Amino acid sequence: MGANLGEARQTLETAAAELAATPGIQNLTLAHFYSTAPVDSSGPDYVNTVVRFTCTLAPEALLDLLQAIEHEHGRTRLYRNAPRTLDLDLLLYGQEQINTERLIVPHPRMHERAFVLVPLADLAPELELAQGHISTLLDSVKDQGIWRLD
Repeated sequence: MGANLGEARQTLETAAAELAATPGIQNLTLAHFYSTAPVDSSGPDYVNTVVRFTCTLAPEALLDLLQAIEHEHGRTRLYRNAPRTLDLDLLLYGQEQINTERLIVPHPRMHERAFVLVPLADLAPELELAQGHISTLLDSVKDQGIWRLD
């Protein structure tokens, strides 16, 4: 989850509450909030976090839900990496590997981004991705500026 326009942290908290209130989503846990500079873009710093939950929705139905919540919060897709009011990415879906026109899971660039790995490690410090253990991946992104907000 990320945002860098408007009341970013409040938007993330509201989006997490909306997810938690959705039938088919249970046991939602929110990681700490972090601030990072935009990657391959411009604009204000981002507020980022990660949520973990159990889900009975199919992956593409979950993607539809995430995009509907983004839209409710004013998300527009003007150009790649544009500043945004809300960005909800589906990083993992259990152990499934998905590669369709609309959805690639695991997220193909998450292992390269501190703003994903740091809050992800809050929730899953023993996580092993195809690219390596999360602690090793964190070492590879330690030069990316990230600050804990809470």
